[in-house]
Amino acid sequence: MAASERGPRERMVFSAAQLIRRDGVTATGMRDVAVHAGAPRGSLQHYFPGGKEQLVNEAVDWAGTYAARRVGRFLAQLPEPTPSGLFAAMVRQWTDEYESSGFAGGCPVAAATVDCAQTTDSTRTAAAAAFARWIRPVADALADMGVPADRTESLATLMISALEGALLIARTERDVRALTTVVRELGPLLDASAVPAAPRG
Repeated sequence: MAASERGPRERMVFSAAQLIRRDGVTATGMRDVAVHAGAPRGSLQHYFPGGKEQLVNEAVDWAGTYAARRVGRFLAQLPEPTPSGLFAAMVRQWTDEYESSGFAGGCPVAAATVDCAQTTDSTRTAAAAAFARWIRPVADALADMGVPADRTESLATLMISALEGALLIARTERDVRALTTVVRELGPLLDASAVPAAPRG
C-alpha cells in the first residue's frame, strides 16, 4: 500500500516502524510518530488507547507482515528459485538500501527486541510472533525447492538470524562487508540442503 493510500492510523503504524528501525523504541516518541505521519497529535490517543506500547507492538506486527510478504516478491523475481538465490535476494534489499541511503536503518523487530524484550512482555511476544511470521514463508519456499521438511524451519531460522546479525555488524562498521559475507558463505550450504527432483520417465 502506497503511503498516499494509507489512512491516518496506518500512516502512524508505518511511521512508528520507520522511526523504531532508525532510532529504537526508547528514542521514538509519540509526538515524533505523529509528525512523521503528518497526523494530528490528538489522533494518537484515539487510535492507540494503549499508548506507546500498543503503537510499538502494532509497528512490530506490521514489520513482521511486511517481511513475510517480501519473501513471495523475492521468489517471483528469481528466474530459477534456489535457497541461495532467495537468501541473496533477502540480503540484497539491505545492501541496496545501505549503499544508496546510508546505514541509518535496521530491522524494527530487532530494534524493539533489543529495547523491550526484558521490560515489556507484550512487545517481546509481538516480536517473537513477527519473527515466526517471517520464518514461515521462508521455510515453505525451501520446502518447495526440495529441502527436506525436517530442515526447512531450522534453515529459515539460520537465514534470518544470519541476516539480522549481519545488519548489526554492517551498521556498526558502516560497510556492507558482513552482508556480502553471509551470502557468499551460506549460499553453498543452503543449496546443498536441497534434494534434486527425481528425473521423470
